[in-house]
Amino acid sequence: MTSARAPRGAVTAGVAAGAAALAHFAPATLILPTFLGRPPASLGTWCRWRGSSGQSQVAITFDDGPSEETRTTLRLLDRFAMPATFFVLGEQLSRHPDIVKEIEAAGHEVATHGFAHTSALLTGPAQLRTDLRRAVELHRAVLGPSPRYYRPTYGHITATTLREVRRQKLDLILWSVWGKEFADPYPDSVRRRLEAGLTPGAIVLLHDNDVSCPPGTAAVTHQVLEGLRDLLDARGLEPVTLSDLLAPAVGPGATAPSMSAPRPDSGRTAAARAS
Repeated sequence: MTSARAPRGAVTAGVAAGAAALAHFAPATLILPTFLGRPPASLGTWCRWRGSSGQSQVAITFDDGPSEETRTTLRLLDRFAMPATFFVLGEQLSRHPDIVKEIEAAGHEVATHGFAHTSALLTGPAQLRTDLRRAVELHRAVLGPSPRYYRPTYGHITATTLREVRRQKLDLILWSVWGKEFADPYPDSVRRRLEAGLTPGAIVLLHDNDVSCPPGTAAVTHQVLEGLRDLLDARGLEPVTLSDLLAPAVGPGATAPSMSAPRPDSGRTAAARAS
């Protein structure tokens, strides 16, 4: 008795489908360097985990907002003279456009985190493209210029993500150190986790809200921020926005140009940085 064999055409189609799926999901491995103690700076122009190790600067970034808790974040950042970059969700931007404008008016930077907090690994290509386009369009409607930076939710990336990021002229940003405060209710242990990765050029990931995190996450982050400036000062590190961290040098004594829209400084924050 001979065993039935699948038609050659079906085998070929199956192999092709498998290869297409592999190509689509292969970029998901780009999140792996975030688990290293010191990831590389970038993968060419496709993805960035950190700035240059020759810089005495770090970028503090916040995901998932804005929310009402963001106003407390802004007060703390102003108090400790720490510029930051906020990766905002389109859904939250539509609910709190006034808070996003406050972020920018306080001298911070606004980037996009997509529209909805959904994983690219669980989202079809068409839906992913629509999600990012909606986020960019809303950003322009509220703030004027398009965002410069995009961080995918969960750090999940597919081939569609990379294509759409290029189409929207965005820079894809992950991170080099994260507090994981969404899974750790103890500020001291979150600080220790951050301390291990606070090196020149670091991109720090925090969550200053409970939008997509367990209740209480914002409160933990706010406590962490209170000691973060002292830790940075002790290491000779200056907190800056992503644009300032990633902008190319333009010569001795010159100020590096911003890679995104100009950031108006609030009086108090600008004064604090100059003091």
